[in-house]
Amino acid sequence: MTSTAIGGNFELTDHFGKPVTQADHEGRFALIFFGFTHCKMVCPRALTRISEALDLLGGQAEAIRPLYITVDPERDTPEVMRAFLENGWPRFTGLTGSRADIDEVRTAFKVFATKVADPDDPEGYDMPHSSLAYLMDPQFQYRAHYPDTLDAARLADALRAELAKPPESTE
Repeated sequence: MTSTAIGGNFELTDHFGKPVTQADHEGRFALIFFGFTHCKMVCPRALTRISEALDLLGGQAEAIRPLYITVDPERDTPEVMRAFLENGWPRFTGLTGSRADIDEVRTAFKVFATKVADPDDPEGYDMPHSSLAYLMDPQFQYRAHYPDTLDAARLADALRAELAKPPESTE
């Protein structure tokens, strides 16, 4: 893997408490968003936008597995992630792990996240983070990324275009 590659191998835990790796997500496209369950605005907005885009794809959405990887594993246990996702975004599979495991996958995807003091938060901190969604192909190789500025319709159009590309094409 070159230093510019995005993605890679990981060993995490899904929101049902089951160990998973990137190999468990091969065979379908994966649409990955990094965030955390205590996020007040960015994550709920992004998860809703991604869910709406998948709704717009209709049956084509079956080719995409949406994943939500935490940047705050200290608070985001499998149970917390399961409750968060099932109550608002049931299409997503949440992934968590040890701080070292999360930092490794964050680095592999070049995701920014840092802990900052927040006196308004019950635990006293917030986790500002980047807000890109990453599309991985069925072999879990990087295909594209999408900024948070795309609305659901434009995201659906971009995903539809990627799904239509031949498997060997990564342009």
